[in-house]
Amino acid sequence: MQIEEMLEYNKKFVADKNYEQFLSNTIPNKKMVVFTCMESRLVELLPKALNIQNGDVKMVKNAGAIIRKSFDSIIKSILVAIYKLQAEEVVVIGHHDCGMSCVDTHDLKDKMKAEGITDETFKALEYSGIDFHKEFHGFNTVEESIAQSVEIIREHPLLPSHVLVHGLVIDPNTGKVDVISLDKKEKTEKN
Repeated sequence: MQIEEMLEYNKKFVADKNYEQFLSNTIPNKKMVVFTCMESRLVELLPKALNIQNGDVKMVKNAGAIIRKSFDSIIKSILVAIYKLQAEEVVVIGHHDCGMSCVDTHDLKDKMKAEGITDETFKALEYSGIDFHKEFHGFNTVEESIAQSVEIIREHPLLPSHVLVHGLVIDPNTGKVDVISLDKKEKTEKN
């Protein structure tokens, strides 16, 4: 198991005090929250491509950097970063060649069934008002998806007026970042 190797490494990491180089407080230095995809190619590339150091931002991730509902867990995390951790900017960052752009929900459901998830479970979800295909559907273009997520955040009734919300797309092969949307409103002082 990989976890055993990681835990062994951690013992040495702590014993050697390698954590000291990462010490920071809980308030992000750049007063920013970054919402991005869980893509493994971005773990080191994204921070390096945007000069983000440990302690600079709050980082929130999910599959595809997708927000569909105004009160999902991502929005809650963003609002906590704003109200409790002094974030003043939100940056939504998607990436080209995202796995969520080609999710075949029927294939995904078949794979779940092959792993033992029963038809009764899917029926129970449906009965509870959960549309499996709608929940797991990805997006057609990353640009449209990022624009949608940015719009949901910008229009949120609990978002303070001084908070800026931007949308970017990164190339996971080169680190090149393209702007989808920059919040051009005048940054106002907090009330």
